[in-house]
Amino acid sequence: MPSYKLTYWNGRGHAEVARQLFHFAGVPYEDNRVTMEEWATLKAKMPFAQVPLLEVDGKQLPQSYAINRYLAKEFGFVGASAFDSAWVDAIADQYKDYFNEITAALTVFMGFAQGDKPKLVKEVIEPARDKFFPALEKIAKENGNNGHFVGTRLTWVDLLLADHIHTVSTIIPGFLDAYPTVAKTAAYIENVPKLKEWIAKRPVNAF
Repeated sequence: MPSYKLTYWNGRGHAEVARQLFHFAGVPYEDNRVTMEEWATLKAKMPFAQVPLLEVDGKQLPQSYAINRYLAKEFGFVGASAFDSAWVDAIADQYKDYFNEITAALTVFMGFAQGDKPKLVKEVIEPARDKFFPALEKIAKENGNNGHFVGTRLTWVDLLLADHIHTVSTIIPGFLDAYPTVAKTAAYIENVPKLKEWIAKRPVNAF
């Protein structure tokens, strides 16, 4: 079995799906949570001067989506067919566009920047949500409202979306009121026993 080391901050953020995939697969890894003091030395050693970084037998793999896709393929959390896997990737890529639109606003809610929270919700977060989530609602319905966004088994995009929905619904109550199928699907994913087990044991972080 390869030796795995995952480097990221002491938060969920862009490393959380990878951590969840390791937990689901029951594969040991080093969860290397760095401090800002350590980052000054580590940054120059990163391929893109960013985290997360996955090391597989010492070989470096940067970028969260590349890491997620790699681990999902290794551990069996991609779609049941090549077409399903492509749809998993398509939803994830569309989600990335949405997330990029709200990232600056979320940094205010997480306490990393100053800003007018109600104004950011109204002018940034809700418009971005209402561009992305109607398609996601339709996708969840057309997938049979079966607790997954693609196919009939858990994929890494289920974990990605459920974690984000948990975070944003906590800081913005009623965030998914207009998207009940998405809310139901995320709730189903969060109640998968193995994921509940991980959520109960992971460090408590604001982001």
